[in-house]
Amino acid sequence: MAHPPDPTPIFHREIDTSHGDEFLGQLGRVTQALPERININSENAEQGLVKLVLTLIELVRRLLENQAIRRMEGGGLSPEQVEDLGLALMKLEAKMEELKVQFGLEDEDLNLNLGPLGRLI
Repeated sequence: MAHPPDPTPIFHREIDTSHGDEFLGQLGRVTQALPERININSENAEQGLVKLVLTLIELVRRLLENQAIRRMEGGGLSPEQVEDLGLALMKLEAKMEELKVQFGLEDEDLNLNLGPLGRLI
């Protein structure tokens, strides 16, 4: 019986490595879902690369933001460090918005679908 995909973002899940056969089965299903040939031209290659790079930057930005919140809540940062970190994260978010506008991307464009693993972000 197939199980519905886990809606939890991939970076919030733990990976169980004790079921290698199940992992290989899921990997096979993902591979089958991919097209045999990829239609690439200069326009969609550039857009795809920009989308991938911005998605990775967004993922790292969110991870940094979560880590910063944990450190603030844990009392591991001075008030000056909290202020500096907040400003840096705001600047990074503003730059991401600027780049998304420049390349005609929306937030949803940066949310990769990993098939049975769910959404990246």
